[in-house]
Amino acid sequence: MKIAYFDCSYGISGDMLIGALLSVGAPLEALQRELGKLRLEGVQTESRRVLRKGLAALKFDVRAPHEKPHSGWSPLGWNEMSGIVRKSTLTEDIKKTGIGIIKSLFEAEAKVHGLEKINEVHLHELGSADTIVDVMGALICLRLLEVDEVYCSPVNLGGGMVDTLHGRYGVPAPATALLLAGTPVYGIVHGGQAEDPFELTTPTGAALIKGLCRGFGPMPPLLLEKTGAGAGEKDPKTFPNVLRVFIGEAQADPEGAAKQKGKTEEILVIETNIDDMNPQVYGYLMDKLFKAGALDAFLTPIIMKKGRPAVKLTALCDPWKAAALKKILFKETTTLGVRFYRAGRNTLERKIKTLKTEFGPVRFKTFIRNGKVSKTPEYEDCVRAARESGLPLREVMDRLRALHETF
Repeated sequence: MKIAYFDCSYGISGDMLIGALLSVGAPLEALQRELGKLRLEGVQTESRRVLRKGLAALKFDVRAPHEKPHSGWSPLGWNEMSGIVRKSTLTEDIKKTGIGIIKSLFEAEAKVHGLEKINEVHLHELGSADTIVDVMGALICLRLLEVDEVYCSPVNLGGGMVDTLHGRYGVPAPATALLLAGTPVYGIVHGGQAEDPFELTTPTGAALIKGLCRGFGPMPPLLLEKTGAGAGEKDPKTFPNVLRVFIGEAQADPEGAAKQKGKTEEILVIETNIDDMNPQVYGYLMDKLFKAGALDAFLTPIIMKKGRPAVKLTALCDPWKAAALKKILFKETTTLGVRFYRAGRNTLERKIKTLKTEFGPVRFKTFIRNGKVSKTPEYEDCVRAARESGLPLREVMDRLRALHETF
């Protein structure tokens, strides 16, 4: 599974995101060809190499008709902007995702200005071809690079003030703050004492990462293939105004080493509610989830709307295993959707040791609790021993637990 991880230490905008993806190999010609399917008259795109505090980056630019004096341009509304995307010949999945991200912009602006309907909103600063190009261009570049999942660092919002048609607002802009609800953010301009702070994360950038990102935090384990940077418009004196991207293949813990130590880690919780499936399927399903890398999986009886009894299936996994588990759930169950969220997990130091016993070799899981070593025989080995000896399973487990061999 290919992952794109964005370092938002210096904020994010639509053009910075596209510039970053172009810098790691998304072909500009292919991007321009796909953007042509939007049929945006007079809109041109280009890229150029720049330096930001000595760091090489790629700047992506959009030349649109409204930039010309006396062009008579007026901001696009929801119906016009979504209509442009729907009428395009882009793939349906890209159109659906793009419309969802653009809609989130209109919804945020509507809430900020106290409007009930998004078709009453006109994005004065964002309601142009630039916004459509930034949103759809980012999705196109991710597709060109064959990226499966996107992750981000916590987001730097910047500081100071931002000018809008309605006046000067403090950073973050109101729409940006709404879009990033539930997202780890902070408001620092690196070295900002030497110059005036400014907006680092734009509403479009916020809408893109909120719509695309699977999680925010440290970079997940990956086999790093490429790194690049997309440049922002400004070139401050005290820090590089860039968005860095890291592209690589998701990696499981090498040889399971990380699971041999006590640690705090981040996992993904995947859940789905099912009320219309033959219960005989669950045993088979659980086996497949564990073989695909689930750390744990369990079933909880629940009552859904209209009093329907159902089962909530929960699976825990490392973030880079999520795609495989979600694929199994959609293929093997009747669910129409899954939800997922990140959670912290503390684990004790543990290891597996095989001991010679009266029932033959048996694996024991050992761990340290309060400074003392504890041991538990592996269930599958206990079952084998019970079948071979003819003894009750509980008696076999009691005998094995009573072993006093030093670990």
